[in-house]
Amino acid sequence: MAERTDRHENAAARYFAAWNAAGPEAVAKAVAAAWAPDGGYTDPLADVRGHEQIAAVIAAAHEQFPGFVIRPLGAVDGHHDTARFGWELVNEADGSAPVAGFDVITLDAEGRIRQVLGFLDRVPADA
Repeated sequence: MAERTDRHENAAARYFAAWNAAGPEAVAKAVAAAWAPDGGYTDPLADVRGHEQIAAVIAAAHEQFPGFVIRPLGAVDGHHDTARFGWELVNEADGSAPVAGFDVITLDAEGRIRQVLGFLDRVPADA
């Protein structure tokens, strides 16, 4: 049985803050707050390491989906140094959510993300 802790919740909140930050400086600052310096991000479309590369993946998503925010779906589920959570990419103008998935994260001793393993459950055909 999984345990839900503030540590997991806080890490997920920082993760969402990084994805929803506006502008390069805000994204860089939020990524640094969420990820360990050598942290990684892997999903079907990206496999990167380090703050600069993670920020570039986020910037590319912002370019592809302007006016969208990433929002949690359900609760954060975690144990030890690992957590998982669902999310969806929501159009702020009309509420549509063309992209959804879930991520598994591992945390360092300070609660920052060491690695994200992302899975896409719903992706538009033209993406």
